Amino acid sequence: MTAALLNSSLTSLPLIARGKVRENYAVGSDRILMVASDRISAYDVIMGEPIPGKGALLTQMALFWFKQLEGIVPNHLTGEDPLSVVSEADKAQVRERSMLVKRLKPLPIEAVVRGYLAGSGWAEYKQSGEVCGVKLPAGLQNAGKLPAPIFTPATKAEMGDHDENINFARCVEIIGQDLAERVRDISIQLYQRAADYALGKGIIIADTKFEFGLDADGTLTLMDEVLTPDSSRYWPAESYAVGSNPPSYDKQFLRDWLEQAQVDGKPWGKVAPAPALPAAVIEQTAAKYREALERLTR
Repeated sequence: MTAALLNSSLTSLPLIARGKVRENYAVGSDRILMVASDRISAYDVIMGEPIPGKGALLTQMALFWFKQLEGIVPNHLTGEDPLSVVSEADKAQVRERSMLVKRLKPLPIEAVVRGYLAGSGWAEYKQSGEVCGVKLPAGLQNAGKLPAPIFTPATKAEMGDHDENINFARCVEIIGQDLAERVRDISIQLYQRAADYALGKGIIIADTKFEFGLDADGTLTLMDEVLTPDSSRYWPAESYAVGSNPPSYDKQFLRDWLEQAQVDGKPWGKVAPAPALPAAVIEQTAAKYREALERLTR
């Protein structure tokens, strides 16, 4: 296995932005090289230790899903080899963990689709019987399957802040009626196709978030990562049971450890800096990501 990459630092391309997991580099004025590091974040805090191999696994999974979802909406892939746009010295940081994509105007919302009640959706339902303004039947349980997938958008937060769940009316105010309806309908189609495929491989996709942008012609385009364990809640179907949080392939293992972690003898307050991750937590998290990809692609 190649060495873990906590931060990429390419010298042959200018850096545009450094996110929680990815660095984006400009390739001319119309393309971006997205490099997935091995960083991992939880509760919007980036951990100090990388998860070896995670960036390559995320990239392979995103490319797999872009292929599976073809025909619903255009995506941002150019089809070009990421190694073709960097120097020889930079190739080790780019190989297997990068996508060369079209430069788009991102929509300022997260397109979240939920097929099951979990996380913040479950918390909101218990209080109001709704999730992001979507009224749901009474009597649903934690991890329960919804009658049909629902679109529950969120606003994009600055790094370090939390995304804010919003209702559809607020989504319309932000991006307009026509675009909001298209994003909603396409997101549900994408989720349904992916969820049906994954279930056949023994994985439940409880919820996920998509990101979209507009190209120079105004074409709605699927962008960023798609359906990875960083942006989705993956549950193994064989251990799924309604009423409790199922074990998962996503970051829940890390979150569960952080919930009981202590800093200076006190519970960690979910603000930076994060507690140091033990080797066992790093290894188990890496294994979860590997197993998810292996099950989906076998």
